[in-house]
Amino acid sequence: MQSENSHASDRHILVIAHTGRAESLTAAISVCRQLISAGIVPVLAPDSYETILQADPSLSPVSRLGNEVETGELELVIVLGGDGTILRAAELTRGCSAPLLGVNLGHVGFLAESEREELTSTVERALARDYLVEERMTLSVRVKVDSEVVYESWALNEATVEKASRERMLEVVIEVDGRPLSSFGCDGVVMSTPTGSTAYAFSAGGPVVWPSLDAILLVPLSAHALFARPIVVGPDSALAVEVLDRNMGIGVLWCDGRRAFDLPRGARVVVRRSPVPVRLARLSQGPFTDRLVKKFNLPVNGWRGPASEEGNQS
Repeated sequence: MQSENSHASDRHILVIAHTGRAESLTAAISVCRQLISAGIVPVLAPDSYETILQADPSLSPVSRLGNEVETGELELVIVLGGDGTILRAAELTRGCSAPLLGVNLGHVGFLAESEREELTSTVERALARDYLVEERMTLSVRVKVDSEVVYESWALNEATVEKASRERMLEVVIEVDGRPLSSFGCDGVVMSTPTGSTAYAFSAGGPVVWPSLDAILLVPLSAHALFARPIVVGPDSALAVEVLDRNMGIGVLWCDGRRAFDLPRGARVVVRRSPVPVRLARLSQGPFTDRLVKKFNLPVNGWRGPASEEGNQS
């Protein structure tokens, strides 16, 4: 609850939206109006500030992130869009303690907590601080060339080593905890968190891992090898993918499909658990199974549920 000495205007809530889409822009304006009506000054990202103000000049009380308000002053981030917009918000507020509250305006929206028709009630609950915070593990990603670190990044969903051209296969060797596991030609390798197990890793045939489990997945992409199955290792393990010198082309590293780095022959990509999680605001504690069924529209007709007889625990 808010203390007696604090004021609503001291609260800073960042609103992130894909302003290139009319629905997202309309939703952002609606949220900003609702926050202003509650006596709170909304905060906007620099790349959407002008667009939103042009669409609705009455929102002039809003603040700009990085000018009037810093990320460390944020209480909450309301994200309007699909998972891509949430990944963008996570990048923008990396290391900030403010949780992300997603409202799905996209298709699947696995990371989002509510849908477009629940927008007003979602903001009301945000204003009342009526939500739980769940931490999701992220990956620390490092690229080495000749033992020199040439690039560092992070990922909430996945870090992917991919071939840079369609014509040529990528030759890699996989390593787990400092020991070689297998080498093969492939289109790429996905290294994923449990959160990312329903994203790119899922499309590549990897397992769905419940987000309550801390683990790192490795899923080869179209590998030409006898042993090229997805593997799951513990959160304290380190995975590495080396781009072999015999490659004719180069590879590229993608983190969450947003941050890219070209990989020369001989490059080594090392992935570990990051000490900095992403915090998600949750409006309910529903089981992940229900989220899977809802988001993927899975058929559950005929399910009869656990037997109700006394003493039957299954």
